[in-house]
Amino acid sequence: MTSSSDQAVGVDIGGTGVKAALVDVRTGSLLSDRVKVPTPAGGEPDAIRDAVVSLVELLEIDDETPIGVTFPAIVRHGRTMSAANVSKSWIGLEAEQLFERALGRDIHFVNDADAAGFAEDHYGAAKDASGLVILTTLGTGIGGALIYNGVLVPNAELGHLELDGVGAETRASNRVREREDLSWEEWAERLQRFYSHLEFIFSPDLFVVGGGVSKSSEKFLPLLQLATPIVPAKLRNNAGIIGAAALARGV
Repeated sequence: MTSSSDQAVGVDIGGTGVKAALVDVRTGSLLSDRVKVPTPAGGEPDAIRDAVVSLVELLEIDDETPIGVTFPAIVRHGRTMSAANVSKSWIGLEAEQLFERALGRDIHFVNDADAAGFAEDHYGAAKDASGLVILTTLGTGIGGALIYNGVLVPNAELGHLELDGVGAETRASNRVREREDLSWEEWAERLQRFYSHLEFIFSPDLFVVGGGVSKSSEKFLPLLQLATPIVPAKLRNNAGIIGAAALARGV
């Protein structure tokens, strides 16, 4: 049986859905069913706040259980400094306080890719890795996370690195692959440019590739020529929940 001191809730807010679960932070496994609601149309702060509160209530936790919340934005000192696939009203908002007031407790508020990267480093594809791990999520855009010997370096907006005069995610995200109907080989050429650039700048010890397309990693990862090992993520859609919970518990 999992001790209450090893439990925490993770809430993962995305552009299309908000999901949550109770997590065993020793193992990174879910202790409850994952509960989910669609992200409210328009992605306004108050509506998303209410969705989070409704999910936490479904989990029936006690007042001492830590809560971690992820959000698709740059998060600085609890304030959201950007907004991806949600209302622009989030930009500059004291978002951590918004959720804390509604939930009646302190929370840990973190960028969604950072939470996923932390989870993969501690429980997933990079569990036994040392040195610098770079997680990238290939989806609507490109998310990124840097973890050095288990310590998260927050807000690494790797998808916005400029390559050939444009942001990398405008050329190499999975949405671009689908929109332009690129073959795996054509897409891999764009990914090669992106990952080679990351490799040159950061000299990482491991790349972990997440996002829904990682289910098809065998179709594109072997096409990349890198000195750094590159592997698919393991935790899939639960990574943000698990990472948020672990960070809230102070793992």
